[in-house]
Amino acid sequence: MVKGKISSPWAQDLNPKNVWPEYPRPQFERVGNWKNLNGLWDYAISGKSQQPAINQGKILVPFAVESSLSGVGKTVGKDSLLWYKTSFTVPANMKGKEILLHFGAVDWRSTVSINGKTVGKHEGGFDPFSFNITPFLNKSGNQTLTVEVWDPTDEGPQPRGKQVKKPEGIWYTPVTGIWQTVWIEAVNKAHIDHIKIMPDIDEQTVTVTPFLTAAGTGDQVKVSAWDGKTKVAEQTGDGTGTISLKIANPKLWNPKNPFLYDLKVELIAKNKKVDEVKSYFAMRKTSIGKDQNGIQRMLLNNEFVFQYGPLDQGWWPDGLYTAPTDAALKFDIDKTKEMGFNMIRKHIKVEPARWYYYCDKAGMLVWQDMPSGDLGNGWENRPGILDHGSDKNRSAESEGYYKKEWNAIIDALYNVPSIVVWTPFNEAWGSLKP
Repeated sequence: MVKGKISSPWAQDLNPKNVWPEYPRPQFERVGNWKNLNGLWDYAISGKSQQPAINQGKILVPFAVESSLSGVGKTVGKDSLLWYKTSFTVPANMKGKEILLHFGAVDWRSTVSINGKTVGKHEGGFDPFSFNITPFLNKSGNQTLTVEVWDPTDEGPQPRGKQVKKPEGIWYTPVTGIWQTVWIEAVNKAHIDHIKIMPDIDEQTVTVTPFLTAAGTGDQVKVSAWDGKTKVAEQTGDGTGTISLKIANPKLWNPKNPFLYDLKVELIAKNKKVDEVKSYFAMRKTSIGKDQNGIQRMLLNNEFVFQYGPLDQGWWPDGLYTAPTDAALKFDIDKTKEMGFNMIRKHIKVEPARWYYYCDKAGMLVWQDMPSGDLGNGWENRPGILDHGSDKNRSAESEGYYKKEWNAIIDALYNVPSIVVWTPFNEAWGSLKP
């Protein structure tokens, strides 16, 4: 750690040789076919017009360069670039397969290279992304991974939450670079890219839509739902549409009984299983309707549940956006529930997938904010004083970044049972004109 900084109790549990070893994507898991790339990487900070030798020191991934847990604790800013470099080998059990490189989140614009060749670019500080790096890999031995990052924080038009160049009051330290797990995964050429899950408690069904890569004509997708070790439903489809399963007498998910069904999705080609992912879902419904007194309410499973909880900003004194350990991430949720709350509003931040997994398991309702970008023009706080506030006249560039990333965030979190509210604008901050 950078000396002289505040630390949390979990900092002492952090092992640089085994950082965030937990599987990073619990709702879409391929068992045994992944490798964690977290750990000590080389880094450098340079001007925007140069590529330096990346040898200024070591940075602990996945902690942002400004954090004390990164071991660096330096500010980058809009006029500089942050560079990362590491090397890895592809495990023997992954040879002959397609290798996907995954980033949980990198703030903000990143350019990824393998063995000196650019693989791809990504803009967005809060959504996960991946690249197929198979064509760029050496046939054997070490593979060199380089990441270039530029982040203007509050001097740019992109979504950035509460990060500012000069933190004070309710404004916090910039978060630049990699701040969630980096990992590789092996898949067959034909594989399941992602799925969308839609439960319907009224019809007692769950619909799964598979999205496939390189699937052939005649390939099939088999979907099965499980209550523990008991299979409760199974259907097979051709992979080009939705697959609906009947869930008889469903166990409804709610804060008092957060029951989760397991889900298995298999891709079958020529009667052979070529891919399998494990997931889970909840039979639950959110809606707006009238209660027994005729008052319009937010409903859960067609019943009024009073939702109460804190505005959780998800900042850590030592890791900034990133909790020191998985246990620390879970601790916040468990303590919130112990205090008697049944809801967390995730305030202008997006968490790693494991945070939502723990909310799903705990029965913690989540109101998910979009991380704000451009500040509004201000508004009048005094009651009865009109016409002092105005809408933000966002640039086309700012509006484009907002819509692109908000859609990416919703897509990434689409299947999360605990999310019951999506909040596009906080206090009219950066709201778009109708």
